[in-house]
Amino acid sequence: MAKQMTKTRNLASSLLSHAILIVGALLSLIPFVWMISTSIKTIGQSAQIPPILFPPVPQWSNYPDVLATLPFLKFYENTILMTAGRTLGQLVFCSLAAYAFARIEFPGRNLLFTLMLAALMVPGAVYLLPQYMIMKSLGWLDSLQALIVPGMFSAFGTFLLRQFFLSLPKELDEAARLDGANHFQIYWRVILPLAKPALISLAIFTILWSWNDLLWPLVVNDSPDNMTLSVGLNSLQGEHFTNIPVVMAGAVLATWPMLVMFIFLQRYFIEGIAITGSKG
Repeated sequence: MAKQMTKTRNLASSLLSHAILIVGALLSLIPFVWMISTSIKTIGQSAQIPPILFPPVPQWSNYPDVLATLPFLKFYENTILMTAGRTLGQLVFCSLAAYAFARIEFPGRNLLFTLMLAALMVPGAVYLLPQYMIMKSLGWLDSLQALIVPGMFSAFGTFLLRQFFLSLPKELDEAARLDGANHFQIYWRVILPLAKPALISLAIFTILWSWNDLLWPLVVNDSPDNMTLSVGLNSLQGEHFTNIPVVMAGAVLATWPMLVMFIFLQRYFIEGIAITGSKG
């Protein structure tokens, strides 16, 4: 009898948990559904009170309108180049730094790592002016390298990979040294092949962050030839009037690659969150 009651209690708890998760998932979908529905409304329908979810006659013309208003293909190209450059840089530089902090003993290692982590507690806006002055002194303002280079390293990426590297047994390093391998060979041939889940997780985080980055591209570039999707969409907002359905159509076009990526790679995204809480 007691076992049956425990089983019933566990089943009820499981059903309640799943119900809460389903409600949370549905609530998280509301902004995306509203964005898509607004993108096929007229201006009047987008401001209608009470609001309507889906218009009786979808206005698909909003999508050609936004493509005619903005050079979306150029924005896609700039955003893809910026995202790819930042992601590749983080995978290389963050993994090198993480290997040093996790596998090499040197004086002041923990202090240096703590100082690097302290950068995570500083708001990103604090770095805007120094980074802008550096880009100006290099003559990189209004260029793709100004978008890419400052984002090629991050304290978060180093922390994420260090956590994973610490979970790998030190015996791997000792065996490689017995075979005559140096630190770089251990890093390249032993550690990186085993760190595929962590590297994919960092790549996903960096892609999401870079694709959605607005403030830095808005500050450092002002030419349409070097604008990213986020800055291009921001330019659709008028001072006195904004065509909300056209803006939402542009948002749908800018968002769908990230949604597709997350759907197919969500397992690695969750693994990345789990890695940050592992051995430290």
